Amino acid sequence: MRVFVTGGAGFIGLAVVRRLVARGDRVAAIVRDPDRSTALAELGVEVRQGDLQRTPAIVDTMRGSDAAIHLAGSHRIGIAASEHPEMFDANVGVVHRVLDAAASVGLERLVHVSTVNVFGDTHGRIVDERYRRDLTEGFLSYYDETKFLAHRAVEERIGAGAPVVITMPGMVYGAGDHSAFGAQLKGAHDGTLGYVALGETGITAVFVDDVAAGIVAALDRGRIGEAYIVAGENTRSRDAMAVAARVGGHRLPRFEIPTAMLKIGSRAPTALTRLAGVPDNLREVLAASLGVTYWASSAKAASELGYTPRDLASGIRSAFGDA
Repeated sequence: MRVFVTGGAGFIGLAVVRRLVARGDRVAAIVRDPDRSTALAELGVEVRQGDLQRTPAIVDTMRGSDAAIHLAGSHRIGIAASEHPEMFDANVGVVHRVLDAAASVGLERLVHVSTVNVFGDTHGRIVDERYRRDLTEGFLSYYDETKFLAHRAVEERIGAGAPVVITMPGMVYGAGDHSAFGAQLKGAHDGTLGYVALGETGITAVFVDDVAAGIVAALDRGRIGEAYIVAGENTRSRDAMAVAARVGGHRLPRFEIPTAMLKIGSRAPTALTRLAGVPDNLREVLAASLGVTYWASSAKAASELGYTPRDLASGIRSAFGDA
């Protein structure tokens, strides 16, 4: 197929593009600065300079494609209020423009990459695609809010007849992941992690190559209008780091930053919280982490797409190697 990709130079995007190229698809990726997208060019991707802030630019770069995968977005928790407009546009505005462009060129199929985060706090339950959060509880972060709004916008377009399939990854890890969780997981594996922070957060950890396989399977076999969770092992952040440490031949650090200290730091950032690498907007980080679970089941993707994510220990070996 001829596949158009947004966010192809990103962490998940590169894994998806590699998989498409390896099987012989022709891939075109829209990028703002081609000079900073050498990894895509080296894969043989047709790098098209364009701007996701303008629908006509997306139309120009999308034209000639059979299908598209929309991965672009902003994933940051703990941002200042002054950064909200930029994140809203990256996560909500771009979705509308990509969908408008797809309709304009008559695209046959589009895979929208959402997140299990749109479920909000699952309160210890492992949920599936039918789950709907209680909006009276509010949002956990501005990222949470914008991804929910984007997901709802896609569902509304599907209701109007747009040929879209939704995929919902969990907490993705792997080599090249620059997120805070990714850094802690690699540090635990390498024996360089000095402390554990926010270890009670419930996550569904999944290796990046498995997520990429799920997204491509949704492109091939996903039913139009359906959503598919492409996640992994439901666990606690602390337990995931313990697995990483064991695979790497190390022990998890005994020191864990006390929750009480983090709560105090959320009112006024301290030297310790800054040393822990948390942002100044710690209150949002805590709201999205303390006692929160993002647990979800990939049973539907397993049944309909043949999705088979590896277990956490195997994924960590694939990502970082073995001891």
